[in-house]
Amino acid sequence: MSDFDSNPFADPDFSNPFQEPPGNAPKAPPAPPQNTQPAIMKPTEEPPAYSQQQTQDQARAQAELLRRQEELEKKAAELDRRERELQSHGAGGRKNNWPPLPEKFPVGPCFYHDIAVDIPVEFQKTVKIMYNLWMFHTGTLFVNMFGCLAWFCVDATRGVDFGLAMLWFMLFTPCSFVCWYRPLYGAFRSDSSFRFFVFFFVYICQFGVHVLQSIGLTSWGTCGWIAALTGLNTSVPVGIIMLLIAALFTALSVGSLIMFKKVHALYRTTGASFEKAQQEFATGVMSNKTVQTAAANAAANAASNAARGNFKPTP
Repeated sequence: MSDFDSNPFADPDFSNPFQEPPGNAPKAPPAPPQNTQPAIMKPTEEPPAYSQQQTQDQARAQAELLRRQEELEKKAAELDRRERELQSHGAGGRKNNWPPLPEKFPVGPCFYHDIAVDIPVEFQKTVKIMYNLWMFHTGTLFVNMFGCLAWFCVDATRGVDFGLAMLWFMLFTPCSFVCWYRPLYGAFRSDSSFRFFVFFFVYICQFGVHVLQSIGLTSWGTCGWIAALTGLNTSVPVGIIMLLIAALFTALSVGSLIMFKKVHALYRTTGASFEKAQQEFATGVMSNKTVQTAAANAAANAASNAARGNFKPTP
């Protein structure tokens, strides 16, 4: 069989120069060691880890959404309550509820006062603070009356101060409510420029009175600083009481100044102006039935007098 495999036409002396001798055959390179562990692909970029700051931001955003939802629910509940309030009043109108007096009292309430119903939500806090400031003013005048009474008990010549203290309490309590708190209440309720100007004018005068009461001039019926130091020379316990009342008047003056600035800042955001106040005043005067009746009577009298003058017979 080997004879059939050989080439009969080949030269027996021919040798292949490119053929390596049998003993110098190249060895195959050793096979690389096989890794028996499973293949793991390493990502080129690691995913960003959630930091604590991102978690806090998400928590704050969720809390903000919950807070807004609560505010919307409160506003919806307030609107529903206002609607029920208006429906309950019916055609008869709203009944006065201030001051809260007993039903058997001979005098009934004079005003309707409900901040949650009448005042917009963004102004309710300011109106409540002003109402509390008015109550604080009333309480200070009430305590001042007893301070002057104690001063009168240790010094018989201070009867004028005690009498004036009672007069200030009975006069300033209703006048302050009607003259500056009610205009402020109505201004925020109906966005009235005229009522804002009434409040500013009266409240500036009220602030001046608070400053004078804090000073405490003698024979003015107030336990201010001068009167308290004078009473301290007469009686130490009475002087201490008067010093505390002087501190109340001082706190009342400071609070009045702060709230005046706050109300003025809110007034500038409402779009009110002096021109609108003039228009509201003119409209209110011309729509008043009493003014209309007086104007009609004056016009009728003038026309009748003119007619009598024209038809007066000549001599």
